[in-house]
Amino acid sequence: MKVVTEAHRLKPLFRFITRLKRNSPRGLQSIAIKAGTNAWNGIDCLSCANCCKTMTPTYTNADIKRIASYLQISRDEMKKRWLKKERGTVKWLNKTTPCQFLDLKTNMCNVYEVRPTDCAGFPHLTKKRIMEYIDMHKQNLDQCPATFKMIAGMNEMLEKRISSL
Repeated sequence: MKVVTEAHRLKPLFRFITRLKRNSPRGLQSIAIKAGTNAWNGIDCLSCANCCKTMTPTYTNADIKRIASYLQISRDEMKKRWLKKERGTVKWLNKTTPCQFLDLKTNMCNVYEVRPTDCAGFPHLTKKRIMEYIDMHKQNLDQCPATFKMIAGMNEMLEKRISSL
């Protein structure tokens, strides 16, 4: 399930990101912060939950320990039931989507209080400087309405700045 499927809305933003990667303008970080803050206006994650339905978080060992304790099962049991190790890495991922902790009727997380750190920070709009995470934002553009709004907002702000010169 893709949140934004209209190619005419996505293509210009993919091109915008490509241009940013080639030549990022001065003041981009402050624009990204403002657009990231504005992106949440009108966004209700519970009406979407697309991240939980189509993606998997990366689980740290601390996440696994915390969630297993919350569920009153062993870490090994949690790994055996729901997780797989990503090949060639130390990362743990869900075996399947949607996430096993997502209540599909309510779009609520059954382990929300102790959810993975990756989930708590998603979609990572201001986790790092914009250019350090631009590939992640490009990947999430058609998956997360907040990411779409942030990138669209940045594009609009930069176009206004250019047209006012």
